[in-house]
Amino acid sequence: MIIGDVLLASAFVSYVGPFNKSFRNKIINENFIEFFKKNNIPMSPEGNPLSVLTDEATTAGWNNFGLPPDRVSTENGSILTNSERYSLIIDPQLQGITWLRKTWDPHGLKVTRLSNPKMPKTIEFSVEAGNPVLIENMENSIDAVIQPVYSRAIIKKGKTKYIKMGDKELTLNPKFNLFLHTKLSNPHYPPEIQAECTLINFTVTEAGLEDQLLALVVKKERPDLAAQKEALILEQNGFKIKLKELESGLLYKLANAKGDILEDIALIESLEFSKKLSGEINEKVEIGKVTDENITVASEFYRPAASRGALVFFMMGDLCKMHSFYKFSLDSFVIVVKRAIDIVAAADKAKKKAAAGGDAPADGEGEEGEAAEAEEVAVAEVKEEAADGEGEEIPEIEEMTPKTLAKRVEDLTESITYQGFNYTRRGTFEQHKLTLSTMLTFKILCRSGKLDQKEVDHLVKKEVALEPPHQ
Repeated sequence: MIIGDVLLASAFVSYVGPFNKSFRNKIINENFIEFFKKNNIPMSPEGNPLSVLTDEATTAGWNNFGLPPDRVSTENGSILTNSERYSLIIDPQLQGITWLRKTWDPHGLKVTRLSNPKMPKTIEFSVEAGNPVLIENMENSIDAVIQPVYSRAIIKKGKTKYIKMGDKELTLNPKFNLFLHTKLSNPHYPPEIQAECTLINFTVTEAGLEDQLLALVVKKERPDLAAQKEALILEQNGFKIKLKELESGLLYKLANAKGDILEDIALIESLEFSKKLSGEINEKVEIGKVTDENITVASEFYRPAASRGALVFFMMGDLCKMHSFYKFSLDSFVIVVKRAIDIVAAADKAKKKAAAGGDAPADGEGEEGEAAEAEEVAVAEVKEEAADGEGEEIPEIEEMTPKTLAKRVEDLTESITYQGFNYTRRGTFEQHKLTLSTMLTFKILCRSGKLDQKEVDHLVKKEVALEPPHQ
């Protein structure tokens, strides 16, 4: 299978980087895999390039350094770490650069910009010293000074490699790496950039953001599931490493056995022990798969809330069409979502406390008063949680009936919608607030199937004919 798997992984790294999730799936399934089948190229049945490019342990390490856990982000990390060419990342939400900084800081990462007058000196030093360099916030043009570096115009003299930069020949350190970064969502670079650099699209799609917010909601609402999932990944990775060690150890012993191996009692005992241990590990791996499926099913109940959060954020992204002033940060929006979840939790806690104490709300204290009080409590809890840091004990989670869970998810969805709208409303001009609420309403109704998207488009913007009118 290795011929097809490696060819698929190589094609994946070379070609799919600039595309979003839907195009990547189309390229792999309809082009690459179909070509393999027509030409009878042997490959694994699942046709997954990530199985060759990375493993779960490496991916978990990336996630710890800030790379989102969704599929597209994992693919981007695999392309960046496996590509021979230097990478140019398209990263409007700054998720890629956050991960890059944390991952390569221990290796002496140098961060600079094209506008920095010391930029050429930084690159010259790093090429010879072996430090990775990140050139951030690039515009549509790339300075010609660094062209020999990003195009890898390498000169070989004996075993030594050189890069000519200006009038200088720099000795290329094999540890040197270059990362180019732009915040532009749709940059226009000359065609040769595609051949000389690996373009990687880190732009968050709505489906990708939905997966990220789902992980966030589950972590906040069901920390037991999140902790179980994390522990399961670590355990499964440990099993894989142990099986690999056993395999390597057995092969080494068999290769170095002297005389008749049937008379080598120590070797036979070692084989018996390895077989027993391998059987136990395989049983635990199967149990782990079932547990993982159960965790995924339990997590999926919270998807409507995550879906609504992604919808609100992408609606915020559309506001720049009204005015260039409207720019919103994904990091800030994630804080808003966390606050919305905490408000629901605080309100639920307050209701249970009131029910247990038999206290009824006084006159004038309706749902609005409760919501305001819950919001204050939630904000205080968020600040307290940030001050305490991590390492807290996971609280016991009360089992919910399907009806209670559905109500909880509905409350979360409403809270995320309101807090997201409120956050956006504060930053918009008075004349645009009605448009904002109308946009959000239309999007929610279209998503729920109560409105037809074509009818909304016809109301908001007239359909433009692609063909010229007849004379």
